[in-house]
Amino acid sequence: MINLYESVLQHPNYHRQFTCNESLITVFSCPAEARLMKNKFSTLWTQFNYLFYVVEGRKIWHTSEGSYDIGTGSCVFVRKGAFVLEQFSDVGFCLVLFFIPDDFICQTLGKKFSAPVKHAGNRQVITLNSSETLAGFFLSMASYFGEAKEPAQTLLELKFKELIFTIADNPGNAELLSYFCSLVNEPGTVALERIMADNYRYNLKLEQFAQLGNRSLSAFKRDFQTIFHTTAGKWLLEKRLLYAKSLLNIHSKKLISEVAFESGFESVAHFSRSFKQRFGVTPSSLSNQDTAV
Repeated sequence: MINLYESVLQHPNYHRQFTCNESLITVFSCPAEARLMKNKFSTLWTQFNYLFYVVEGRKIWHTSEGSYDIGTGSCVFVRKGAFVLEQFSDVGFCLVLFFIPDDFICQTLGKKFSAPVKHAGNRQVITLNSSETLAGFFLSMASYFGEAKEPAQTLLELKFKELIFTIADNPGNAELLSYFCSLVNEPGTVALERIMADNYRYNLKLEQFAQLGNRSLSAFKRDFQTIFHTTAGKWLLEKRLLYAKSLLNIHSKKLISEVAFESGFESVAHFSRSFKQRFGVTPSSLSNQDTAV
């Protein structure tokens, strides 16, 4: 899978970038200058939350709980994790993009922060409430990209903090405020459970799950065993197989290769072998397709 953050970071010739403390990056991307992913569908992930304002264009974010068609004028916050990006070759895409780690959000808001209303939603993609203040913020950022000199690190950090406070100060962003509150206040066990539930259908490696959980690989394995009472590898295999079986039961005409991909398996062969071992039948026996690929 492609790491969106690293892909952007490694292509300074395609994007005007401003970095802050090595973990934050601001990007201004224009269609004539930046087309990192050439495929219509690209499976991506990032260890950082990100927020972007669409200056022009349209793309679709496909996540584990829904699809989001995002176009010109949208301001969107996306929680860290994996997703499938659908692109349109005849439509350019120009945006201002901010990667914002959990720690930066928590340090900015402080331990006493609490959301005014507990929001029941658990969406990965959250559209922000429009306001003159937020529009003014993006207008102020646009001026930096037109200057030859890079802004001072202190100023960049202040701009990131301004963005967080501008969002948190708007009661219309109740869903995102609830997520910010969870980052500040919820136990690490709950956070790890949410990360696994949101991303098990994607072919992420254990090291990448550990990054999403803000842990080293050894700490991730230890904490996972404590929370789930099994290894991460066994848990992921079982969850993916059960999900694949549900897909086959609901969509019997799906190709086996499609089911394997949508369930997070690296190959059709591994999927078919694991499925037969777990359920005693092959995936193709539950499908109306004559071929497994």
